[in-house]
Amino acid sequence: MVLILVRVVVLLVLHSRFIPPGFSMPLSCSLLFFVFLPDASAEIDENDEDDEEMYFNSHCEKCKAAQQSPEYRKVTPRKISKWSFQVQLEGEGTYECSATGLVFEVSEQALVRYSVLSWSEFSEFLKDSWRPAGSIYDVNVVNKDPSVLKFIHLPHSLCLPDPEHELSFHVLHVKEQHGYIESAVVFTASHVIWRVSSLCPVGSIIPSSQHEEDHGAVLVYKEQDHQEQFCFHVFMASNNESEIKAIEAQVLSSGKKMISIYKSATFSPLNEKVYRLISNPVAEIIPLQQQFCTEAVERKGFFEAIFDQPLTFKLSLMDQGQKLWTAKITKGDWEGKKVLKPRKRTRAEQHTGQKKKSRCEVMQNNNPLLPDTHRGQALTTKQLLHVAKTLGQEWEEVAINLDLSIPDLDGIKQGENNNVNMIKLKMLELWKRRTIEDKREATAQDLLRGLKDMSDLPGETRNLLNVLSPV
Repeated sequence: MVLILVRVVVLLVLHSRFIPPGFSMPLSCSLLFFVFLPDASAEIDENDEDDEEMYFNSHCEKCKAAQQSPEYRKVTPRKISKWSFQVQLEGEGTYECSATGLVFEVSEQALVRYSVLSWSEFSEFLKDSWRPAGSIYDVNVVNKDPSVLKFIHLPHSLCLPDPEHELSFHVLHVKEQHGYIESAVVFTASHVIWRVSSLCPVGSIIPSSQHEEDHGAVLVYKEQDHQEQFCFHVFMASNNESEIKAIEAQVLSSGKKMISIYKSATFSPLNEKVYRLISNPVAEIIPLQQQFCTEAVERKGFFEAIFDQPLTFKLSLMDQGQKLWTAKITKGDWEGKKVLKPRKRTRAEQHTGQKKKSRCEVMQNNNPLLPDTHRGQALTTKQLLHVAKTLGQEWEEVAINLDLSIPDLDGIKQGENNNVNMIKLKMLELWKRRTIEDKREATAQDLLRGLKDMSDLPGETRNLLNVLSPV
């Protein structure tokens, strides 16, 4: 729109000063000619002008110094669509794309077109031995021999504060439906440098056996279809465009009206490690824990955080009590934002999603308080002791909410010599015994359910019970 207005103003000036006397071309015709003059270089997706940018710069303090990029010539690409670009490189040299972080080394002037692809399209070439370490791109040189493009520096998403880090980067490039994996000898804290052997889909990968920290991104979407509650979908992702593109496609194909409200790239997760999401004030979180996964899968797991009121709230990702990431979200973050238009998944997409089953669907247990058991196992005495230690003076109110009587409390207090933790433990053990006698399971979820009406239940207690609840 801005470009059109500029063209109109320029044309008015030209029309008033440079149209010869007696020339009868109507102003309306010249306006139409000028405004709709086609662009010779590429067709631009006009429906994409309101899309939010989906690219993150890493703010990782651990490797910020190591990521100081060389003095490449920075170029701003022309946007063909949300995930496709082109850039005119004016001569021999090394150029860095400001939108994607891709770096091109060329031997002469070249017009380069490139697109961000999704790893799920190429998962069959990775099998179980490899995992993505950055985005995958399709790069082409327009109307010139591909050999003018000598090297491509592929941005990776690993956290490498040590420039001398011993790591085995490789590059997957796909040519004529065949995947080829090459070793990449040279890499930096931010890029993998690949000598171009053919122009085709290409992306950086590492062996699955190498467990390195990734630069993480958190994407939050608000579901608009809920009428009485406020539901948010929270995704953990690697900080690369391919992963973000795949998540956006998943959201759009969910059939639900969603608003993208928050994106961040400020934590460094480990692949296949389990993290928990908590909220303040407390929301219903489903599931209670989620595995961070960089595997190329069609459908990525996410948290749902459900609130009864549209209050300001905080979300935090936890690793065994340590807060890795936190964000404050307010009503203003979604009011007035553009609603993403849902689309139905095609049969081909549904088939692709079912064809590859992710290893990350099998949850790992990294919590010493949580035994390797199925949903529905009763809390152990050790677990109940941890819960007891989180309770303060309100423990008697907890007992009443759990349907214990005053005589029950008097009996619990006898003979403990003011050992308050043991008194609280006996109270919880009595609740457990009676719950099992009633043919119920006495799980952490059962305990939370019994305390749902207790407004002053300590947040530490509630969070611990969430931790002790199997997914």
